Amino acid sequence: MSNPRSMARRLALQALYQWQVSGSTSADISAQFAEDQNLKGAERGYFEELLAKVPVHADELDEYLKPQLDRPLHEVDPVERAILRIGAYELAYRKDIPYRVVINESIELAKTFGGEQGHKYVNSILDSVAKTVRPEEVAAKRK
Repeated sequence: MSNPRSMARRLALQALYQWQVSGSTSADISAQFAEDQNLKGAERGYFEELLAKVPVHADELDEYLKPQLDRPLHEVDPVERAILRIGAYELAYRKDIPYRVVINESIELAKTFGGEQGHKYVNSILDSVAKTVRPEEVAAKRK
């Protein structure tokens, strides 16, 4: 994960995890990351977009995720919950990013930061979300 967009996702995952568990505002976390973390090598604008927009749209993103989950959202590991929210955001709001790229990037984050089988869980959930949010794109890829 060395490209700037992947690095931005990686840092956004860490920041969104902190947002979920600390209750701090995304603005406070963004300021802290700008000060404490080395954002060099990351696409800073994309990091800031994810950190600002995922919390704003969290309720909507959770509605995309909930029907696909095998348990209540609050029981999903917080790291995997943050990955799922990033993926759902990208699927819903960043149509310029192919859905397979969104899913693959999310899988890589889960392999690095999630539980042992977390990447499989993330893959199946986001694949289902993609079918809901981007049905034409998914159908075209499967032909």
